[in-house]
Amino acid sequence: MARQFPQLEPAHREFIQRQRLFFTASAASTGHVNLSPKGLDSLRVLDEKTVAWLDLTGSGNETAAHLLADGRLTLMFCAFEGPPMILRLYGRGRTLRRGGPDYTRVLTAHFGGEEPLGARQIILLDLELVQTSCGYAVPLYAFEGERPTLTKWAEAKGPEGLDTYRRQKNVRSLDGLPTGLLDENA
Repeated sequence: MARQFPQLEPAHREFIQRQRLFFTASAASTGHVNLSPKGLDSLRVLDEKTVAWLDLTGSGNETAAHLLADGRLTLMFCAFEGPPMILRLYGRGRTLRRGGPDYTRVLTAHFGGEEPLGARQIILLDLELVQTSCGYAVPLYAFEGERPTLTKWAEAKGPEGLDTYRRQKNVRSLDGLPTGLLDENA
């Protein structure tokens, strides 16, 4: 039932654009595997071989650490509404540091130059393989709306509070790996 593709086809792109939730998976050669849900209209398809998401400040920064250590990254989309399907994007990821020229270029070209409070970095995935599978066992769910919690949390922290939080919580992974978030040489 699974089919593999060397790049995103137009039908894959349309499927991605309809999804309100996706999952990211990353790991270094040792330590914990990270699996995270993402939403808030944060993902963009840049072309048939590249996707990016605007990563917001969170309780950890595992993906960035894993990308520095290993680079492997997988994204998964599931149809929770409509016809069943699972779409996985496999490839190599990299972090675009907030304020850097590549970050600014992608933010301007694909996010309308809008940087929400709490933006931490952009994660770019260079695709090596696209795979679809049936998704027959994925339950149907109705979308009620985005949670405002993360946005309100970032607003309450403010720019200085977010900077302090990132320095305390986002510079090392659970396994002690550096994330490169504040590395001036990255």
